[in-house]
Amino acid sequence: MRDILTEIWSTARRNKLRTALTGFAVAWGIFMLIFLLGCGNGLINAQMNNMNRYLDNSMMTGGGSTSKAHAGLKEGRLITLADRDIRTTNREFDNNVDDVTAQVNKQGVIISNGDNYLSGGLCGVYPKEAVISKIEIRHGRFINQTDIDMQRKVIVVDDIQAKELCPHNYPSLVGQFVHVGDLAFRVVGIFEGDKSRYRNTVYCPFTTLRTMYNMGDRADNITFTFHGLDTEADNEDFEKEYRKSINENHQAAPDDESSIWIWNRFTQNMQMNQGIGLIHTALWIIGIFTLLSGIVGVSNIMLITVKERTREFGIRKAIGATPFSILRLIIIESVIITTFFGYVGMLAGIAANQYMDATAGQMKVDSGLFEATMFANPTVGIDVCIEATIVMVIAGTLAGLIPARKAAHTRPIEALRAE
Repeated sequence: MRDILTEIWSTARRNKLRTALTGFAVAWGIFMLIFLLGCGNGLINAQMNNMNRYLDNSMMTGGGSTSKAHAGLKEGRLITLADRDIRTTNREFDNNVDDVTAQVNKQGVIISNGDNYLSGGLCGVYPKEAVISKIEIRHGRFINQTDIDMQRKVIVVDDIQAKELCPHNYPSLVGQFVHVGDLAFRVVGIFEGDKSRYRNTVYCPFTTLRTMYNMGDRADNITFTFHGLDTEADNEDFEKEYRKSINENHQAAPDDESSIWIWNRFTQNMQMNQGIGLIHTALWIIGIFTLLSGIVGVSNIMLITVKERTREFGIRKAIGATPFSILRLIIIESVIITTFFGYVGMLAGIAANQYMDATAGQMKVDSGLFEATMFANPTVGIDVCIEATIVMVIAGTLAGLIPARKAAHTRPIEALRAE
């Protein structure tokens, strides 16, 4: 075996250009496959992060304006949701609806703590808001049912707001009283902010906010989780019936799609997942064709290699070499070259992905609504890297096997005549 390796090394040194071209074709195919998949995964992971801001199985609805005349009323009426819509959601759709929560909002509120203050809005919510909107509490707690029942003057701020109100030791803000307008509220929790347009929104109990500003039974929007709606058709049927019931509460046409808006996060995620699946498939197709181009390059070079060495093989057979020994020599040479350069290409691809991860791996832009992740974790699993390398090695071996069999069975006299 040592003699074979020495001979292969000697052959590679004599034919540096040919060996370099073979190695480049192998390394480039592996590198581009890993690099393209890494780029694609970065985009896909970013979209998944953006989609993961709320529970998948949830819907939000809010009031709009009517687009049709109905029951003697003109179009263009503004619709404001109310407690009866919350009851309708709970009672008429209990076969599918699990948890129901609602929000009311008041903008332009000044919140101050000594000389520190911020201007933002109050958002009255129920306890389930933390689950549906995936609010992560870092210190203290979120709004609870006792706060709702007793209409407590308590608020929950994000960590950015907390640092503005208490710059030196913001966790200590929990338990302190701050002024919300002219009223004193106790800070009961600090949550992780997402740098969205809602970053200046402070959470408080739903009932407290409505009472403070004499909002009656108003609800700016209703959010609920659901089960049993597994297909787009199921969701479309549910939305149609739900819109019909809410519209009836406000004397709007049952099929008026402008009177209320519905944001179905489940169907949105389904459509997004379909798009991600198409992107992933396209990336694999492009990557495989890139890999195939490397295989074709290796095959062509191996064909040329065998043809150039036909005379050498004839001499070997003339002095007693067996067809198997010649076949083994070519195959081992092919395996070593493709394995070595395939490994180099794999390392280069992994290094490129790691570089992207370090430089653009958490690229974010302000979308206007929230800080959106554009590129996240652009890496490929080590199993994919190894599998791609093995495929290239096998392909290179097969590429050398076909001409090697022909050369091994060529008669010495014919081989010696080769130009």
